[in-house]
Amino acid sequence: MGNQLQVAQEASRRLQMSLILMQIAESTPSEYRQVFAEIARERADAIMVHARGELLRSRQLIVELAEKSHLPTMYPYRDYVEAGGLMAYALDWSELGRRTAADVHEILNGANPGDIPFYRPTKYELVINLKAASAIGLTISPSLLALADEVIE
Repeated sequence: MGNQLQVAQEASRRLQMSLILMQIAESTPSEYRQVFAEIARERADAIMVHARGELLRSRQLIVELAEKSHLPTMYPYRDYVEAGGLMAYALDWSELGRRTAADVHEILNGANPGDIPFYRPTKYELVINLKAASAIGLTISPSLLALADEVIE
């Protein structure tokens, strides 16, 4: 979480926005409800959900709580948007899968795994859910919609 937090803190500083960090310790429905109640008390303007894997299990609840908060929410995976969330900017898993398959192919053909260069994902996708935007009274600009890889209506 360290690097993502540092990047978010730097961006919030440059944009002159406050950043409120909400920790999830147990990943229980009651804890998610408590965190969203705290977000309301802190009067946040938006929410950015962390990419921690255990949060994905509760994506439907997180999406519902975000919608009830009426706050724009950015998610780390398209699964959240498919569950009704507003938007996600995430790595393209199909590209990563193709790259992994190519590495496995090389290994099966005798390549030493240690000789295969480490691959960092380079392709990301922006997915926007217009129904979710409408539910919170948010208008997405045409220029942002034009940048999206997929728009869910």
